[in-house]
Amino acid sequence: MTTSWDKDFSEELTRASTVDCPYCGVEVEFVVDPVGGSVQDYVEDCEVCCQPWSVRVRLDRDGQPSVEVATLDEG
Repeated sequence: MTTSWDKDFSEELTRASTVDCPYCGVEVEFVVDPVGGSVQDYVEDCEVCCQPWSVRVRLDRDGQPSVEVATLDEG
């Protein structure tokens, strides 16, 4: 059973962001983990073409994400 409180809490813990894949150009949505720190660097695969991205997420003071993606050789 999911309550409205559970829904509000889970929305606070995850934020969706959209980016264009640097390989295939398709707009892709993925979830940003706000508890991962104010600056996060990691590799994530495109869900369309499966190429690996270099991802950098920065969270502002309000927890709003700014996301940059690049090919691995660019990042």
